[in-house]
Amino acid sequence: MIVDCHTHINFAADDVETSEHLEAAEPVDVCIVLATAEGPSEEVNNRVSEYVSKHKEKMVGFAVVEPMQDGVSVKNLTSIRDKLGLEGAVLYCSSCGFHPAHSRAMRFYESAEELGWPVFFHNGGHLGPDAVLDYTQPYLLDEVARTFPGLKILIGTMGMPFTEQTLSMVSKHENVYADLTIRPGNVWQVYNTVVPAYECGVMDKLLFGSGFPSGHAGECIETLLGFNMLLADTNLPTVPRGNIRNIIERDTLELLGIEKKSIRAQEHKSTRV
Repeated sequence: MIVDCHTHINFAADDVETSEHLEAAEPVDVCIVLATAEGPSEEVNNRVSEYVSKHKEKMVGFAVVEPMQDGVSVKNLTSIRDKLGLEGAVLYCSSCGFHPAHSRAMRFYESAEELGWPVFFHNGGHLGPDAVLDYTQPYLLDEVARTFPGLKILIGTMGMPFTEQTLSMVSKHENVYADLTIRPGNVWQVYNTVVPAYECGVMDKLLFGSGFPSGHAGECIETLLGFNMLLADTNLPTVPRGNIRNIIERDTLELLGIEKKSIRAQEHKSTRV
């Protein structure tokens, strides 16, 4: 099964982006659509739910939660799950300006753990000028992972620019994973993300993501499968192709505790070489 664990849709745009998202999702069996932090959580989550519900066989929606403003009780999260059909949460600590281990955030994690909701931390990657860089650091999630060992944690975009911290976190905690969202054109960055993960022995903790609309699944898959050709004329270390292929074909839904029977019943697609 090929799962794209990291996609977005800007609902402020027209239908063009929706059609592009559907097209970009063609190479994968299922994609996770992460609600953005642009606008009130309730409004954004409703839009994601409306879109994902039209493509249940292909998509899973994650609700955005802003613990400083939104309800964080089990009752509130259960309402989001049952009414909107969303199956996880995404937090934007750096963009929303709160410490990942803030007391209200910790109450949210407690509720999410009880509900069995995985949490995607979208703290790194491209940041606006008002984002708090301190809060992007993956090591800040250590307290969260230790306090809630049953909570499935996914560090988005390998925790860029703090990838070494991310490798330490996924190595240290059984319940922590990282999203390998790459930029195919950034060859050196891709190389310096994949090789350290292999040398640290944590390739089994990485999940495939495209970061749509910043990236497209097909291009990312092609780049990863051709990883050892990126620097073919050098003597730099390579990574066994099977290890990389395993990331692309990893059953992210099972790892995160998401049950999608309708999706699992489909014939699995073959990875394009």
